[in-house]
Amino acid sequence: MGRKTPSGNSSSESDLEIKVQPRNISLEERDQRLHSYPPQIPPPNYQPYKRWAPWLVPIIIIVNIVLFIFVMYVNDCPHNGNNCFGIDFFGRYAFQDVHENPLLGPSTTTLQKLGALDVNKVVDGKQIWRLFSCMWLHAGVFHVAANMLSLLFVGIRLEQEFGFLRIGPLYVLAGVGGSLLSALFVRKKISVGASGALFGLLGAMLSELITNWTLYENKLATLLTLLLIIALNLAVGILPHVDNFAHVGGFVTGFLLGCVLLLRPQFGWVNLNKAPPGYFVAAKKSKYKIYQYILLMFSLAFLLTGFILGLALLTNGWDGNAHCSWCHYLSCVPTPLWSCTEARCATIQLGNQLNMTCTSNHKNGTYMLTNPNNTFEIQMLCSKLCT
Repeated sequence: MGRKTPSGNSSSESDLEIKVQPRNISLEERDQRLHSYPPQIPPPNYQPYKRWAPWLVPIIIIVNIVLFIFVMYVNDCPHNGNNCFGIDFFGRYAFQDVHENPLLGPSTTTLQKLGALDVNKVVDGKQIWRLFSCMWLHAGVFHVAANMLSLLFVGIRLEQEFGFLRIGPLYVLAGVGGSLLSALFVRKKISVGASGALFGLLGAMLSELITNWTLYENKLATLLTLLLIIALNLAVGILPHVDNFAHVGGFVTGFLLGCVLLLRPQFGWVNLNKAPPGYFVAAKKSKYKIYQYILLMFSLAFLLTGFILGLALLTNGWDGNAHCSWCHYLSCVPTPLWSCTEARCATIQLGNQLNMTCTSNHKNGTYMLTNPNNTFEIQMLCSKLCT
């Protein structure tokens, strides 16, 4: 308090020095006082989430385009096929006959040779690597263009928000998950494309919205918009010749991975290592909410169980269609405009010459095969004859 001496008056009490000793308080009481203060508002220049410069997604797009050009180089339609489309302009890179491949691309033989998903080769030949390689191949110009444009719009945004260390593994694992489900149900056709990985990114966007629900504004509008986009893309899969099992498998895998890889810290949590100097947090919050931890644990369990069980069933030759009578409708729904029934033909083959009769409409056709042992080429000719 100091000394106080009123003017014109002197007494012994006025010379007394009054001292106040601070009261000792417990650590618990001190924490209660600190927590009773209102939380400090972060300064304007504080950035709780890092923005990444996207580079991995553009590289993936470039790799897919380069690989498609390489596939067309290996295909060499003028040398290995007949009735090539665009031979005068593209030369060696000319496309297969549009009746064989309307997507403007290579032959099924070339795709099969370079790593397309072929269940017989995966099971009998133990070529499990085809679950990965098929996601980097595409059936034609339209196919690769549609997938890469989708990846450009979806992938760039996700990499900016979460970085390449999260989006890279998510893209690859979702693609493998899509290939795995496809191999369990699509047994008689080859499959290629990055659609499974793309649907994995859409699934991750949905789970990211759910797990980080409290951080978003206009939650319901964002959720409904995203669900509409997903539903429209999945609806395309009911058309014939579209592998919707790869879409569904990639979407589920991406959704579960999003719960693991795309978690955001809850609102109010501050990383003190990245905060400005002198910034003080009175009340420390847990980094994640309880429901985020629960989703993470369940998603990890489902992912590990799904991959282990799926690989075990695939390597043992399990056919999903034999155990699920309605599952084929997930990939193709018959309508008056198209049929989902697989074409069947009676054939007589002499060397490279094939005489074929469709058993449904009884049409006849004679063809010269580029490879007499290529069952996929024969099936394509049968489908063309029966359409």
